Amino acid sequence: MPLHRQIETSIRAGIRAGLLRAGASLPPTRTLATGLGVSRGVVVEAYQQLVAEGYLVSRSGGYTQVAASMPPADAGSAASTAQPTARSAGFTVDFGYGRTDVSQFPRAAWLRSVRTVLTTTPNDRFAYLDGRGVPELHETLCDYLNRVRGTSALPGNVVICNGYGQGISLLIQVLVQHGARRIALEDPSSNDDARVLAGAAGLDVVGIPVGPDGVQVDALQRADADAVVLTPSHQWPTGGVLSAAARVEVIRWAKRRGAIVIEDDYDAEYRYDRSPVGAMQGLAPDRVVYCGTASKTLAPGLRLGWLVVPPHLVADVAAAKVLADRGSPVIDQLTFADFLARGEFDRHLRRMRPLYRRRRDALLGALRTHLPDLEPAGIAAGQHVVAWLPPDLDEAAVVTAAARHGLAIHGVGPYRIADTGPGGLIFGYATLGEAAIAEGVALLARAIRDVRGP
Repeated sequence: MPLHRQIETSIRAGIRAGLLRAGASLPPTRTLATGLGVSRGVVVEAYQQLVAEGYLVSRSGGYTQVAASMPPADAGSAASTAQPTARSAGFTVDFGYGRTDVSQFPRAAWLRSVRTVLTTTPNDRFAYLDGRGVPELHETLCDYLNRVRGTSALPGNVVICNGYGQGISLLIQVLVQHGARRIALEDPSSNDDARVLAGAAGLDVVGIPVGPDGVQVDALQRADADAVVLTPSHQWPTGGVLSAAARVEVIRWAKRRGAIVIEDDYDAEYRYDRSPVGAMQGLAPDRVVYCGTASKTLAPGLRLGWLVVPPHLVADVAAAKVLADRGSPVIDQLTFADFLARGEFDRHLRRMRPLYRRRRDALLGALRTHLPDLEPAGIAAGQHVVAWLPPDLDEAAVVTAAARHGLAIHGVGPYRIADTGPGGLIFGYATLGEAAIAEGVALLARAIRDVRGP
């Protein structure tokens, strides 16, 4: 980042955080330049930009001062540093799941990578490429995944896609082409991607029950499936982690049947009790498709995802990608490759883990205070917590009562395939500040009192 931009960002952040109060005088440009070891013109340019944005006021012959009133939140090029808001779509608090705090997106670091790409990329990279994406991203992704996630990924086996939704769609198309008839899904599991796409493609869908330690392998072995979709490192939504012994059994099942394991590495980077659990793909690269995205780590709006595909399926998945959209945007791929290579992705994750952990801790503390008879699960990782309800509480009744109190929250029931199992609530906390989390749990406690009655 240019020096004047660094100075602008620092002063702007100080004003927004209240460290530089309205009317406070800033050092003369010459004094600040001497202290920072830069030319006076660099400081002048930074001050002029902040004056233009409305953060500073400057009078001829006087000091530059912090403005009495702040500009709108979207003024300037820096991201807002405000805390996440509690209100959403008419609700006082929204515990919606599957979100990430996009206000924390590392704009300055991303911009550096964009500039590098635009100034250094050879012209031929902006032409049509094959369906797998740009080679630079294949290489940096493999370096990262093999180092951090324990995969056994080769650049030639990577296919870039527009998020997990497109990735699973491509895989289902290819599985059908290869003669697959039945696909197994975790029960409960998400109902807005694999389940819908598999049914539309004519595949039979069978649910495999999930316990505290992930999918029940003995039920999978009886399912007569040609593929299974798993979230083994942090099962969605229950949060279970598939044990090492169970992973080995799943791989044995896949090899014996000639089946494919689709590993959705959901929320795996955000683990709070220990190092992240390694990926299954490293155990059997010829049987496991690894699926990853930037949606939960950076921002879903980037639409960046990747598949590490067994060698015998790479060409077909790449062909399906070409047919779908002729390939993902090149500049975005190259930017992410540079972002990874610079170590910015690692730095961003190190910064976000304690932030999300504090929000998780605020949620667990509020549940202990207001609703001690709810049983939290899956608390060691991710951006949501499931809390199982006691037998006397009906899940649907609690969700309805919560809405009357201005609280949006989802139950586990709609995500079950066999529609059996205990009632539970899904608390997404990634986009909520700690005060909003406490307020939301207090609202839920009132709603539950209404359900239980006098």
